[in-house]
Amino acid sequence: MGSRLTSAESKNPRKVFVVDDDPGVRGALSRLFRAAGCNCETFASSREFLDRLPDAGPGCIVLDVQMPDMSGTELHDRMSAIGIDLPIIFLTGYGDVPTGVNAMKKGAVDFLTKPVDDELLLQTVGDALSRYETVHARHYERQQFLARLDLLSAREREVMEHVIRGRLNKQIAADLNISLKTVKVHRGRMMGKLECRSVAVLVHACELAGIQPLQRKPLP
Repeated sequence: MGSRLTSAESKNPRKVFVVDDDPGVRGALSRLFRAAGCNCETFASSREFLDRLPDAGPGCIVLDVQMPDMSGTELHDRMSAIGIDLPIIFLTGYGDVPTGVNAMKKGAVDFLTKPVDDELLLQTVGDALSRYETVHARHYERQQFLARLDLLSAREREVMEHVIRGRLNKQIAADLNISLKTVKVHRGRMMGKLECRSVAVLVHACELAGIQPLQRKPLP
């Protein structure tokens, strides 16, 4: 098997959760994903998946559309309602274009028709896992930066707002009516608390956290 789905950034194998009422499909997909370096857990129905929700971590769901009791699309809706954001790749034995379009609009990664080519499925799963890890890494980075922001004093936060606007130290001193030396002290403490080694890093972190530079009020 040429395709590998292990993550270079994580020591833990990626996870693929297969939800399909056909035992033959579950077995074949489990072997495929395990051979590609993933942990694979299978579920015979949507309700079985909901009854024993998988542990959090990098993963994705390969989900059959047509299943008794609760369809794959109904499970997708239920997952969205309870906040499970694992990426979903639908598999269907029927070329139902409207269902596929609707699933994609609701955030599904792809909508593939059975029998699916192994390499295509592995590539699709690999892309889904990579996107999931990127999104969650950014979310973690954002939360860490927001936590560090809480460490700033009111004056340090004020100086930060001026720095990300591109103001020079002497301009900040004039804006805040404080000495240049005081600006440098607050700026150094602010950068240290935020663990930012440069203004470019600070600006990027603020953008990631949704913090926009305050606009200067026009002079009267």
